[in-house]
Amino acid sequence: MDKRNCIFNWSGGKDSTLALHYALLDPTIEIRYLVTTVTEQYNRVSMHGVREALLIKQAESIGIPLYQIRLGEMPDMETYDNTMRTHLNKFKAEGITHSIFGDIFLEDLRKYRESKLDEIGLKAIFPLWLKDTRDLISEFINLHYKTIIVCTQENLKDICGKVISEDLINQLPPEIDPCGENGEFHTFAFEGPVFKEKIAFSVGEQVFRTYHSPLKTTSINDDPCAKPVLTGFWYTDLIE
Repeated sequence: MDKRNCIFNWSGGKDSTLALHYALLDPTIEIRYLVTTVTEQYNRVSMHGVREALLIKQAESIGIPLYQIRLGEMPDMETYDNTMRTHLNKFKAEGITHSIFGDIFLEDLRKYRESKLDEIGLKAIFPLWLKDTRDLISEFINLHYKTIIVCTQENLKDICGKVISEDLINQLPPEIDPCGENGEFHTFAFEGPVFKEKIAFSVGEQVFRTYHSPLKTTSINDDPCAKPVLTGFWYTDLIE
């Protein structure tokens, strides 16, 4: 059976973890690297804010080589696209044919990813695509995975720093997606079947940061005239 040589776009969170769980069960998939964008100035996973040291621990526990793409804080889309193109060309030269993502239902984002890969001659795989997000989070929990919320939108401060459970998901406001697929929250997975051992950490301080959202000025949203908007996020620091 021919295998598809793949990179896996690894955020370290629950959706990535479940997508990886599915991918590892697929006999046609060979994952060569876990690929993560890391903010150069702070050595943290982009957007999630998780320290590089914990990202490295995850990859070591999973047993797949980690490949970091270093970026400045909040790069413009031209810089981001050029940087990613350079690395994708490198992967292609190594025989990589596919790139795996944990996206669930954001159609514009899928089209963006597929179009950028198509420029290089690579294909995308979406193991979680169009699955019900309530079913996915329940499956994640039932598989005995554990994940802690490390970043939330401003209005969700109360859940930042909490480990996801069925009770927590049931208490979310109805407008919040159970998997946070609209960017409501991000997580750090630390235990479960894909990990050979539990990732140890302690919970640090909680901070609030504001950013000008770059997605409001990109073709991802198909609105090139839109202006940047100031948006805020709560972060719970995890310490190795």
